[in-house]
Amino acid sequence: MSNNSQFSFGAATGVGSLPGGDAREAARTATGAFEDFPFLPELPARGPGADMIGRTAGLLVEVYARVEPSGWRVGDRPGRDTKRAWAWLGEDLDALEEFTQGYEGPLKVQAVGPWTLAASLELRNGESALSDLGAGRDLAASLAEGLRNHLADVQRRVPGAQIVLQLDEPSLMAVLRGQVRSASGYRTHRAVDRQLVEDTLREVVGVHGNGPVVVHSCAPDVPFALLRRAGAAGVSFDFSLLTERDDDVIGEAVEAGTRLFAGVVPGTDTALSDPAGSVMGVRTLWRRLGLRPGLLAEAVTITPSCGLAGASPEYARHALAHCVRAARSLADNPE
Repeated sequence: MSNNSQFSFGAATGVGSLPGGDAREAARTATGAFEDFPFLPELPARGPGADMIGRTAGLLVEVYARVEPSGWRVGDRPGRDTKRAWAWLGEDLDALEEFTQGYEGPLKVQAVGPWTLAASLELRNGESALSDLGAGRDLAASLAEGLRNHLADVQRRVPGAQIVLQLDEPSLMAVLRGQVRSASGYRTHRAVDRQLVEDTLREVVGVHGNGPVVVHSCAPDVPFALLRRAGAAGVSFDFSLLTERDDDVIGEAVEAGTRLFAGVVPGTDTALSDPAGSVMGVRTLWRRLGLRPGLLAEAVTITPSCGLAGASPEYARHALAHCVRAARSLADNPE
């Protein structure tokens, strides 16, 4: 389990995806916007293998997946789709390496977490891996091994980086509540036991032994306490989906040293308020929780509310720059 106190996160960063298909342009944007907390961009517009599930399927060890009309399905050997995922990730890493020469500091990489992967990846029979707990276990073990290799590769390419691993778990609540639909669409897979969900997450989080892991979900009702128990050093979420019901768990998380990645800048094209306005909700939450204002900059990283794949390139650049300005406003005027 990672320890936040010895690690300094940047004040702002991106979530992961960007629009377009040019790896060098994306790396230039992600490193240029966030000089003290860049991230490895994902470009799903390139097609299957660059999407969230395909990219992570390409990291798996001894498990291969291919695209079927219904989505990604486990196959016997690395086919065209897997090779494409490998090629695009290699291109993205080459571009990141080029734009992080001599960089020292936190650097974020993203992959899909074990439960969203199990909910999204089909077994050979066409049902999701959630339908077979043994298959889910194997998938999580393969993911853990693949992430270990991936993190080592990134570290080799950017030796001065303190790598932050982000696990994307948008389907986590649907898995816990039994809301993931079966292949037929007529029924849902039964809810997975909370303890099993937590234990599996803890195993995957554990692969990044000496670095922090952040779990990201831009769905409502993020299970902060469960993620904290599973060893997450930070939780990344869409701030607009919080309700006062979440106050207690957020207060407990902050007091336990959990970093909040607050998604306050909309992920699709819109008119942006002034930077201070974007973080007004964060200040209000802090006052409501009775937390000391000076703790804000130590406990919060500002991000877009979700990935920016659906935004225009111009808006995406503008949104990332806005995150930096909003974070500065929070640090300068915590009250």
